[in-house]
Amino acid sequence: MASDVHYHDYLQLDRILQAQAPESTRQGRPAHDEMLFIIIHQTYELWFKQLLYETDSVLDILKKPVLNDNSPELQTVVHRMERMIRILQVLVHQVDILDTMTPMDFLDFRDMLRPASGFQSWQFKMLEARLGLKFEQRHGQEYYLSQLRPAQVDQIRQAEQEPSLLGLVNAWLERMPFFAPSYHWGDFAAPENPGGLHPFWAEYRRRFAESLAPAEQGNLAAFENLFIQDSGETTGTALSREARRAALFILLYRGYPVLHLPFQLLDALLEIDVHLSSWRYRHVNMVQRMIGARIGTGGSSGKGYLKEAADRHYIFREVAQLNSYLIERSRLPALPAGLEARLGFVAP
Repeated sequence: MASDVHYHDYLQLDRILQAQAPESTRQGRPAHDEMLFIIIHQTYELWFKQLLYETDSVLDILKKPVLNDNSPELQTVVHRMERMIRILQVLVHQVDILDTMTPMDFLDFRDMLRPASGFQSWQFKMLEARLGLKFEQRHGQEYYLSQLRPAQVDQIRQAEQEPSLLGLVNAWLERMPFFAPSYHWGDFAAPENPGGLHPFWAEYRRRFAESLAPAEQGNLAAFENLFIQDSGETTGTALSREARRAALFILLYRGYPVLHLPFQLLDALLEIDVHLSSWRYRHVNMVQRMIGARIGTGGSSGKGYLKEAADRHYIFREVAQLNSYLIERSRLPALPAGLEARLGFVAP
């Protein structure tokens, strides 16, 4: 018979509660706020572990060759991504607690931490890689490599070679069948169709051009490059033309029942980026408040380095940029009746 489970043992509290070893105490100069500093950062690492756990589960689902977009599996993906958003919100709010430590409180133990730095959090960089940030996109690549242990660099480099969330979303979007002939496009009225374009894109290009203000006319060339031209693939882009088309269609017609979950998935990507960015910028402001223009404990330029990284590390930037090519609901082309039926909960 199995022994009873006890709360204390189940959570391994002996190990957890003995895992705080302030350096200032070890050196005989106890600094009261170092305990808070340690617990906050340990908590961050636990949340990073949970974020990685949720991300890996989402990747496992999206790796499947077929994913029904009106299924419990897609609901699970969206649910777990929404959980990730809530966790990221907590990470941002934890800075409020750390902000109760004043710069003088921090100086009581700061120099004892060198060369340790939050930049050495391999879990956070692993999370960025799993989401889709590549090494070549990272700010300060040489510094990044120098701060991690070789085994950690190898793990992250391996993650960068594996399918990421961004890459799998691209593949998922490419499988969307919206523009196949079987989706009733023969019934779609497109009065002008130069160049033999798909009728929807011929009509949508016309309506998008009409929606632009005089100062926005340059957007039409960008639209052509991203959605129309065969040579529209740009080196280094994460989303293919087919994926961009499917994503824009989802954003435009998200009111149809079958597109609810796909829209929530795309929106969750943007929310993840927003909260990652908020966390980075809260970190920038906290560093500015704590150390001003001094260098970081790990040897970085402090606030300057963090701000540059925050500006560059938007993982789902290409999804966010699709909003530049939306038009008002009143201008949207009416879809063929057969396609509207297929976008309902029950296909004819």
